[in-house]
Amino acid sequence: MASPTIPQTGVPFPRSEYERRHQKVLEAVERAEIDALVVTANTHLQYLTGYDPQGGNYFAPFPLILMPGRAPTFVVRSYDEVAVRASSCIDQIVSYMHRPDFAKLTADVLRQYGLKAKNVGFELDAWGLAPADVSAIQAQLPEMKVTDATDVVRLAKAVKGPLELELMRSAMAITDLAIETLQRSLRDGITETEMAIILSEKVNEAGGRLVMPVLAFGERNKLPHGVPTQHPIRNNEPALFEGGAAKCGYAAGVCRGAVLGRHPETEALHALAEEVLEAAIAAMKPGVTAGSVDAAARKVLERAGCLHASRSRVGYTTAPQWSGYRGNISLEPGSKYILEPGMTFHMPIHLWGDSGYIFGCSEHVLVTERGTEILSRTPHKLYRA
Repeated sequence: MASPTIPQTGVPFPRSEYERRHQKVLEAVERAEIDALVVTANTHLQYLTGYDPQGGNYFAPFPLILMPGRAPTFVVRSYDEVAVRASSCIDQIVSYMHRPDFAKLTADVLRQYGLKAKNVGFELDAWGLAPADVSAIQAQLPEMKVTDATDVVRLAKAVKGPLELELMRSAMAITDLAIETLQRSLRDGITETEMAIILSEKVNEAGGRLVMPVLAFGERNKLPHGVPTQHPIRNNEPALFEGGAAKCGYAAGVCRGAVLGRHPETEALHALAEEVLEAAIAAMKPGVTAGSVDAAARKVLERAGCLHASRSRVGYTTAPQWSGYRGNISLEPGSKYILEPGMTFHMPIHLWGDSGYIFGCSEHVLVTERGTEILSRTPHKLYRA
């Protein structure tokens, strides 16, 4: 059955921008000495097509097949095909009805493109593809060589173009508005849920959508990734917000801490987090490794005798989506990835206190030719209400 013609409604950039990205990835495919690339990570698919697959591919993968000399081909569920056509830049779309059909249809496309005995790259180090999916395709094409090619899109996507940076700066301006709103609204007795509603309304009014992994008051800051509940803040308690506005799927977020009155333990944690964050940002410049940035941050903790306070990486590349997903570049111990101008990183420094509080701050940072640019205009210093 032919799909109805629906005007594109959800593609945030001109087609020429996606064509530029496709060409960039295809050049990387050739350097990787693979014959084709099967893209399955959600953020990579959104980067290359404009379509956010999270609403459809929770059930089975939506592979995008890229190879030199051919138009990109999107394999999707029949149920979602109309939405994909309306919200992506891809013209060549084929669909399967049920999950067991996914591997056979994907293999048929690869076979049709002359890849049945070629070297094909898959994103084996990213969410979106299960081992069973790879095995099922391999069973259909036993002569095909499967190569881990996660880095192909991971590295291309990490470097933002001018249109992406314009969108991220616009989203960050709304994020700053949300932070200022939170600081003005913080008072004894307000609940996390009430605050979340206030922030969401403010972000919506400004043309964004609120993404908020963390909003926690008081002792609920002893929970990693505390999401809003009916819990109120009281005098002499801390508040932690991690979130930001998203526009067209591009989220620009930060973490900001506040204390209503005084709270010595989280105040001390925040002061140390500020020092760690500033050391990490100072170490960032083109040509350095991601691991060296992480090491600069950990030296501060080591000098303070607080290495035990960190249980996480220093940061990760961003956009589209919140983009803390597996498949992105991490600022973590030993990472050999090289920083380049145009890369953006969210750098959340969350430290653990002796009594269990988790507190800190972050910045969203752009690597530039000369060093870095901090995208937020609200200071990461502790806010005291």
